[in-house]
Amino acid sequence: MKFATACVALMTCLLLQGCAVVAVADVVASTVIYTGKTVINVLDAVTPDIVNKKKKD
Repeated sequence: MKFATACVALMTCLLLQGCAVVAVADVVASTVIYTGKTVINVLDAVTPDIVNKKKKD
């Protein structure tokens, strides 16, 4: 019985570590995406004529 309990405890620990890795990867990806959006918005504010080219009529 102790062996089965130890196996379940070991598997639980391994699975929880996997969830932590996925959570960290999600946070990193979100940070990169929002940093990119912020850079684009700053460039648009500083140089709107380059980012948003108007068509000549």
